[in-house]
Amino acid sequence: MRLLALAATLASLALPAWAEIPVNQISGYLNSFTTAKSAFTQINGDGSISTGDLSIRRPGRARFDYDAPNKGLVIAGGGQVAIFDPVSNTPPEQYPLSQTPLSLILADNVNFGRSGMVVAHGGDSTQTAVTLQDPANPEYGNIQLIFTPNPVTLRQWVITDDAGSQTTVILGDMQTGVSLGSSLFNIPLEMQRRGLSN
Repeated sequence: MRLLALAATLASLALPAWAEIPVNQISGYLNSFTTAKSAFTQINGDGSISTGDLSIRRPGRARFDYDAPNKGLVIAGGGQVAIFDPVSNTPPEQYPLSQTPLSLILADNVNFGRSGMVVAHGGDSTQTAVTLQDPANPEYGNIQLIFTPNPVTLRQWVITDDAGSQTTVILGDMQTGVSLGSSLFNIPLEMQRRGLSN
């Protein structure tokens, strides 16, 4: 009887590990939608907090519209990430999307089963965290995604950049399958609208 009780105790301790969402199921969830929209709260590396609205149009496109007083704008589109400064009349800072961890979830076909992509994966019956990096370029940093189950839903992510600085984005209730025009993610068009040139 004592052995049975011990076995039952060990089984109950192991249950949380079994309850985490499998990596292939997370990949399937991200591949299940092309467009999504959500309010977000961002916690920056310096502790400052900003809010706004996120729009995603896979593959390769995202838009972060920040609320006042920030009123900033970040657009991923055309293989680039552009950071627009609302108080400057200079062109946006731009970086290749492929050199940011965000590219891993904006891919045309999300496949976290690729060798070396998942650097950590764990959770319990309430949430699962998976940390990803570009296996060919780990120096670009990583992204940790937090999901809740039943149904699988993306709740937040933490990006750690190449300098070790962390940015946390907490999502509200994400709507998928929404109508989002391609012009929202057009960096040259946004620059033209703002009267900016390269």
